[in-house]
Amino acid sequence: MTSLEGMRFFIALQFLTRLPVKHIDPLPRDWLVRAAKYLPVVGGLIGVATGGVILLASHVFPSPLPVILGLAFAILLTGGLHEDGLADTADAFGGGHTRERCLEIMKDSSIGTFGTLALVITFALKAGALAHVDPFTAAKIVIAGFAGARLAAVLALATLSYAGGETAKVSRTTSDMTANEIWVALAGGLIIGFICLSPLVFLLSTLLAGVAAAVVALIAHQKIGGYTGDVLGAIEQVYETAFIIFTVTVIAGPG
Repeated sequence: MTSLEGMRFFIALQFLTRLPVKHIDPLPRDWLVRAAKYLPVVGGLIGVATGGVILLASHVFPSPLPVILGLAFAILLTGGLHEDGLADTADAFGGGHTRERCLEIMKDSSIGTFGTLALVITFALKAGALAHVDPFTAAKIVIAGFAGARLAAVLALATLSYAGGETAKVSRTTSDMTANEIWVALAGGLIIGFICLSPLVFLLSTLLAGVAAAVVALIAHQKIGGYTGDVLGAIEQVYETAFIIFTVTVIAGPG
């Protein structure tokens, strides 16, 4: 990896986590689009750390505490970045009836009823699903799901138009992702998934979770004309939640 690519990887790490890495400041204007190809790999690393917490906690605490602690650790590690986006998007799309009002709500730092419900429901769904499998399987699902969810956000970034203003949390990109960058992101997210899970389980869950994420992207296109940073966070969270639910259902079955 060249020094430039290394910088882009650390930008992705700096963006997605609160790890005490050396911050690159000021960031290049095209920092997001150039570093986006590494987001799935960083997501996988976040999943590895989260899975490690689940495994360690399983030696001390009874179910479902290990998965709750693991998911709580992931929120601390990322600073609730995607959860914040989900909450703001839920509030905006639930309470905004015009494009301008939706964007105004997204820029508001307070959280409303729709956002609170979205956070509670998604956390409960993820924890409840993961509690139905053994800790090692839960760890593998989390790793694959976290990588795939960041890939879903990258694909939304690459395909949707920018809809926010200059004061949005993720500003307008100065260029588009190249085909090579998209392929690198795809390779990172998919390879991690195939390593963690059987091909059939992974592909089925990826397809179903992808549909769920695509619905959010479609709503965003209809509501505000494209993506904002909050929308990318919502897409990540919806994919992650759906992937965990579908994977556990395929592995453990109903009941």
